[in-house]
Amino acid sequence: MRLTLPVPTGPRRLGTISLHLIDHARRDPWTSPSVPRELMISMWYPTSHTRGYRHAPWLPPMATELYRQQVGRELRTPLDDVDFPVTHARQGAPMEARPHGHPVVLFSPGYGALRETCTALVEDLASHGYVVVTIDHTYEATIVEFPGGRLELSRQPAEPTDDDIGTALRVRQDDTRFVLNELALLNAGRNPDSEHRRLPHSLRGSLDLSRVGMFGHSLGGDTAAETMAQDRRILAGVDLDGSINGTVAATGLDRPFLLMSNATHGRHNDPSWAEFWSHLRGWRLGLRLRRSGHQTYTDLSPLAQRLEKALPLPPEVVAALTTAIGTINADRAVAAERAYLRAFFDLHLRDRDDHLLSGASPRYPEIEFVR
Repeated sequence: MRLTLPVPTGPRRLGTISLHLIDHARRDPWTSPSVPRELMISMWYPTSHTRGYRHAPWLPPMATELYRQQVGRELRTPLDDVDFPVTHARQGAPMEARPHGHPVVLFSPGYGALRETCTALVEDLASHGYVVVTIDHTYEATIVEFPGGRLELSRQPAEPTDDDIGTALRVRQDDTRFVLNELALLNAGRNPDSEHRRLPHSLRGSLDLSRVGMFGHSLGGDTAAETMAQDRRILAGVDLDGSINGTVAATGLDRPFLLMSNATHGRHNDPSWAEFWSHLRGWRLGLRLRRSGHQTYTDLSPLAQRLEKALPLPPEVVAALTTAIGTINADRAVAAERAYLRAFFDLHLRDRDDHLLSGASPRYPEIEFVR
């Protein structure tokens, strides 16, 4: 069987590229002996045409096989007959030209997670005219595949301490700010890819770096908040169900921020959210997704519900998946997440208000406004 992701809702066709970036000014904190920090990122963008360009896989080939083994062990069911998704984007397709460029949104995944884990949300933003840049945080992410099939695996402890999380958060902030610098080089016509692979046609000048937002899931949402506190280039941020582990909880932000939680998480039981909320000095909003779990904001939600229907999973595995993704219908969850994420960035990066953020909507009864 072939797993699939929900079709993007926007009118634009999609292109994507991956870039191998090396920060020669920074030593990698996770390696010994220390080497320059290496990252893999992907850019998802509107394309002018797709003819002659192949669909990009959800994961690159070597990472796919290792991920298949890992997930099979977790599900206690072989996945030999399961094919992972093919995305809706075409590899290397030309960038859609736009006089003043496209607004840019950065994405950071959860602790130990891959940059591909929120592809359903990323693709949808790109289909509505955003350039979305997803970041793998090497040696924290479970798997990162570099050009040539080289795999770098997590070097994090099985049970990270608060200090481990704090170190990871600081590394992520530096990663994100470095990526922003590299995007400026790309926009100026330079090629920062370590292998100098061909870039999409019309990429130069296609990024409007005066309109940059960021979102993330779990620790990635915290990364968005912490990086905003350091870097004023990021104008608006979204935290998808991540506690605030760093200093921004106390210092707050003066720019727009959206907190979206699962059904049982929020300011009422997460002191870091309550403190952070009280120090937000700009536009702010709290939303809760009913009947959801922590992983409902990731691709695990639609993929796991499809696997549950197709495979004989043990009852204890089904119970664990239900805890992770909740009981909400995955397609309804993705639709609501996409709608509110785009409404937020449309409002704060494009000055477009569809009033979805003004109050409860009958179109999305799954979303609760938390006052």
